[in-house]
This record gives sequence, structure tokens and C-alpha cells, in this order.
Amino acid sequence: MLRMVEEDADIAYRMMEIRQCIDQLELAFSELAAEFQQSKHWEHQGANSAIDWMRFHCHMTSNAAADRIAVGEHAPQMPESIQAMKADVIGFPHLTVMARTAGAVDEAFDELQLLPLARESSPGKFHYKCLHYRHAVNAERYAAEQAEQVHARTLHMSTSDDGSLYLTGFLDSVGGAIVRNALEPLARRAGKDDHRRRPQRLADALVEFAGHKQKIQMQVTSSIETLLDVAGAPGAETEFSLPISSKTAQRWACDCSVTRVLMKKSVVIDVGQAERTIRGPKRRALVARDQHCQWPGCERPASWCDGHHIVFWTHGGGDDLENLCLLCTRHHWKVHEGGWKLIRTDEGNIITLSPRTMFSPPRGPD
Repeated sequence: MLRMVEEDADIAYRMMEIRQCIDQLELAFSELAAEFQQSKHWEHQGANSAIDWMRFHCHMTSNAAADRIAVGEHAPQMPESIQAMKADVIGFPHLTVMARTAGAVDEAFDELQLLPLARESSPGKFHYKCLHYRHAVNAERYAAEQAEQVHARTLHMSTSDDGSLYLTGFLDSVGGAIVRNALEPLARRAGKDDHRRRPQRLADALVEFAGHKQKIQMQVTSSIETLLDVAGAPGAETEFSLPISSKTAQRWACDCSVTRVLMKKSVVIDVGQAERTIRGPKRRALVARDQHCQWPGCERPASWCDGHHIVFWTHGGGDDLENLCLLCTRHHWKVHEGGWKLIRTDEGNIITLSPRTMFSPPRGPD
């Protein structure tokens, strides 16, 4: 038995030793990949990009090739992290997360603030913490990137000859979290005799949810600073999503079936119940007045709408009826994450203002 334990320990040691050698080679490859990106040799070879050339000639995926180029390009900004990897304190995957973060925040990148997080975290957990860092550094940019993902949402439905429905699609991180929060409770095993596999349970949950038998309830953990959109605040969190932007947290806090957990300096200061913010007689009065979504030209019925605070409550807006209006999910998103503004005129009409568009100076001659 003792001999087997020693052999197992030797295998573990050899694995770590080989992995450290691989990490060193990955770093050397990354530095060459960044030089190759600048060389344009790939263009002379007829490739569309350096990543495309590496994909075919180095037998890599596009994401793997892009990660290596990113590490090579941002290596001068990560000297301490590279030394930590050479000392076997962190691994090469930590460097890829660090490089991606450096590319996302540009001049705001602070290696010394992130390196302690890398030392104490797995690469996956470090990626999660870096998303919070990106939100803290530039909440507006983080929200814009998250909002851009919404436009990539797709869902394809095709019916076979026997009437079966085939689904394929893609959801952004926030939309995916909403769907998972709706389906996960319904996809649990119904008891010890429930022998359905997870894919079948999820499919059954989707059908059950579509039948309106389950009301979505989500728990959102957020700091006061995040809801106030204070510079340097981390993102908000839900169970099944990556950190979400302050814009999304504000929309959910506006009028959704969520349980809110508010934090201040890592201490829970408020836990709200999972119920609509606008409810009871006030909700009925709002429905009676607006009847449908108040976005100009939209007639989604009130049952499909959220109550929206024209002036958000953390910015001094109250729950009086004049500060409320009905918005469907799509237009509620456009106001919070999409950057649109709503104004109520003296006559009670709603006017929409589009986000500011920043035009760059014209490009000069090459």
C-alpha cells in the first residue's frame, strides 16, 4: 500500500513538472505569435489573419491562437505575472486572463492589483474576478460590451415531419442567466424514482415554463455603489451568470420578481422579498392609466410590461404615479442598458431620446 501511495505521489509530481515546462513553452510561443502578428508573413501566405494562419499551420483553435497573441502583445505590461508563472506560483492560463483584461481596460490596467487575485484563484475563478475588476474600472464600457451581446441572440426553430420541434440558439450571459433561473427549479429530479437524464429534464422544464406554471424568481446580490453606478463599484451577481453590469441591476431592481441582497463593505444591509416593486393598488392604477407599453408606437399589453421609474429610485425618483410608466421587456432594456432616455411632457406623453453618438475625426490618407 505504501509503495502505491509513493507511486501515485510521483505521478502527481511529474504532472506538475511537465505542466510547468508546457507553461514556459506557451509563453515563448506567445511572444513569437505577437511578433508574427506584426510581421505580415501570414498575409503573404494568403491567410486572412495571423490567427487564421496559426489555426491551420499550428493546429490550434481560433480562441487559443488569439489568447497566445494577446499574451505576447501584453507581456510588457505583465512582468511581475510572468515572473510568478516562471516561479510556478500561477499558470499560463492566468496570463491569458490577465492579457485579455489588459486589452479590455487599456491604460487603466494595474497588474499589481490583479496578481494577488491570480495567486489565490484558479484560472476560471480569476476570470470571474477580472470581470468585476473591469466593471470597477469602467462600468460604462462593461455595460456597453454586455449590451452588445444582446444583439447576437439567436433562436432557430424547425419542425420535422412528425411535428417535433428542433431548437438551436445562442443567448448572451444576462439572457442565459434569466433562462437558467427559470428552468433550473423545474429541471430538478422529482424524487428518487425520477430517472430522466438532465437534458430531458431541461426540455420538460422548458415546456412546463412555457405553460406559465412557474414564476421566475431571481436573487441579485449588489452593492449600494453598483446600483448608484458609482465609479469603481463591482458588478452585481446572480447564481447562474457572470458579473452583470450596474445598468442591468438597475433594470431588475426597477420592477422585477427578484430577491435583492444589498451589500455595503461586505456586510448584508438589506434583503428584499421576491415580489414586484410596483404592486397592489399602485400597479392596478398604473395599468388602468397606461394599458400598454408607453414607448411610442408599441402596444404590448400591460400583462407583458414592467413598471419603470422614469427617475430611478436611487437617483431620487419616487413611487408616485407621475414617475411611473409601463414598458415591455425590450423597451425597458433599451432605457437601462441601451442608453435611451424617457421624458414625460406636461401633457403626460412620453418622449424618447436616443443615446449620444460619438463621431471620431475622419481618417487621414494612408
